[in-house]
Amino acid sequence: MGSPGSLRTRAVAATAVVGALTLVVGCSSSNDSATGGGKKDGKVTITMGLYGVMGIKETGLLEQYEKENPNVDIKAEIAGDEQTYYTALQTRLAAGKGLKDIQGIEIGRAKEITETQAGKFADFSDVSGTDHFLPWKESQISTQDGKVLGLGTDIGPMAVCYRKDYFEQAGLPTDREEVAKLWEGDWQKYVEVGRTFKKDFKGDDVSYMDASSGLFNAMVYGYPEQFYDAEGELIYDKNPAVKEAWNLAADAAEDGLSAKLRQFQPGWDPGLANGTFATAVCPAWMLSHISEKAGEPNKGKWDVARAPKGANWGGSFLGVIDQSPVKEEAKKLVAWLTAPEQQAHIFKEIGNIPSSREALESDDVKNAESEYFSDAPIGEIFGAAAQEIPDEQVLGRKDGTIKDTFSQGLTLIEQQDTPRDEAWKTTAERIEKAVG
Repeated sequence: MGSPGSLRTRAVAATAVVGALTLVVGCSSSNDSATGGGKKDGKVTITMGLYGVMGIKETGLLEQYEKENPNVDIKAEIAGDEQTYYTALQTRLAAGKGLKDIQGIEIGRAKEITETQAGKFADFSDVSGTDHFLPWKESQISTQDGKVLGLGTDIGPMAVCYRKDYFEQAGLPTDREEVAKLWEGDWQKYVEVGRTFKKDFKGDDVSYMDASSGLFNAMVYGYPEQFYDAEGELIYDKNPAVKEAWNLAADAAEDGLSAKLRQFQPGWDPGLANGTFATAVCPAWMLSHISEKAGEPNKGKWDVARAPKGANWGGSFLGVIDQSPVKEEAKKLVAWLTAPEQQAHIFKEIGNIPSSREALESDDVKNAESEYFSDAPIGEIFGAAAQEIPDEQVLGRKDGTIKDTFSQGLTLIEQQDTPRDEAWKTTAERIEKAVG
């Protein structure tokens, strides 16, 4: 199971072609089903389509399930890039073939799935033993008529990852409690600390933060509504929360506080390895990526402090295709993978915060520390942050696309010195084109 201080390496590819990146667990089986799974000679083959590092393959859970269920073979295909993965999933849903029995669903796609693809996914509302999730997590994947199209894996409560050595060189506190007090309650304070850092840092060229888009995401996801209202209408252009986040992120970009590196885009990983920035807004699932890409030379230099305000950035679900020939077996596997014990195991291994209330309350989660991040009590920090996430989380059909478009808009300010009003206009035009 690993120790509470361990965070396994998280290999997230910069780009991937779905179908080219394939990790196979168990024996393969050929059949003519639309999903690839099936039954033959007393054996059940279940296929899975996943992305990034969801912790399901990487932590040994699939092998464990196969050992406990000798008649089951699981084949997991994993794409590194979620956007590529989702584009392929949409194509395959439309064609009705090439699907997997179990498909991962990122939170930014959940509303689109529930509104436009509900008939393609199995209903979990009748599955027993699934009442342990945070209430808002289940609501994100539920249809208006009460169907539950998947079960939750992780969530994305926020913290701030920071370099202790760089803070010391800037004359700032290094203790995580004192650091958290610097910006407690207000993201504006986080930016003000950045201005102090830039002025007082004594050393080579190091930026305060990696990207202004990370700050933007952290701020907007601290509110119940971001880009859509509860009726499904676009409100990004008049939502004060979005405007506030945009303007503060633009302030940071214009003041030169950013290393101009979009998270998970080319240049960011080398920035971690080379130590070109001192802080990054980090949801729980980001820790293992940072530890892998920053590498052993930077172990113990990073720490984790509470974020100014609570927010949820990210998280996923597992859904089952309704026409799968092994639908019931796949639903059973999903229920097992998302049970409290398995969610707690994933957290211990790679740091993904559970969406299960019971898992969040377990000692395995509450007492977890990260050796890489200076023995930070990540279970305590992210567990408390999870409690600050707004109970209502309004999702929209194109949330993921809009988030990516805002990140690109802020990059215009950072990398091309585009005036913020012009960058906003360009962003709005791109959003209107993308959402139709």
